[in-house]
Amino acid sequence: MENLLATPPDTRPQPPLNSPAAAETPVLQLTNIEKVYQTNTIETVALNRVNLTINRGEFVSIMGPSGCGKSTLLSLMGLLDEPTGGTIAIDGRAVTSYSDRELAGLRNLKIGFVFQSYHLINDLSVLDNVELPLLYRPSLSGKERRQRALAALDKVGLSARTRHFPGQLSGGQRQRVAIARALVGSPEIILADEPTGNLDSVMGEEIMDLLLGLNRQDGVTIVMVTHDEQQALKTKRLVRLFDGSQVG
Repeated sequence: MENLLATPPDTRPQPPLNSPAAAETPVLQLTNIEKVYQTNTIETVALNRVNLTINRGEFVSIMGPSGCGKSTLLSLMGLLDEPTGGTIAIDGRAVTSYSDRELAGLRNLKIGFVFQSYHLINDLSVLDNVELPLLYRPSLSGKERRQRALAALDKVGLSARTRHFPGQLSGGQRQRVAIARALVGSPEIILADEPTGNLDSVMGEEIMDLLLGLNRQDGVTIVMVTHDEQQALKTKRLVRLFDGSQVG
């Protein structure tokens, strides 16, 4: 948990978020990304020279058959794994030389995650689950953390469920909690891995509408891996992968 959420100090200079330079700088940029897995004498190429730029306010879908490298690509974008080759830049700064502690800080401050299986902690209330990433921000008081968590739950329509536990919620409600948790730290980008994959069609539409609303109305930058062509076509841009390479 520490590697995912902890926030060390970052002294590298960067433009203010509301400055023209910040607005023009891509949130995320991948250049010639390669990922190769080596097992004994077997070499598996998961990603082959992928180039992808995510600009502020975009909603980008990534599609492709199983095993094409979608989840691997999302893990690299989320700084949860390292590429074999190529460069990943966040806000225009290459992170190749960053330590594990610095990468953890970037994840906590700039990236929100939404997983297919929610990844909620069953023993924690809905409110505590959403507040969890903020525990690693020492500059925030307990009152501020709670206020932010309540505001995030209100944004996803779950203000009445703060004291419930994940096991008391439907699948759609649990995914809303996961989205609130991703939003609570005001990240610059949300990475969603099959966010409707465990839901029926009705619940899936509700979650997709929520994500589209966050993007269109609040300007939240989102990258979503999905198998659902209909959902993907609702986003601003569609990136297709096949055997680890971009197609089309």
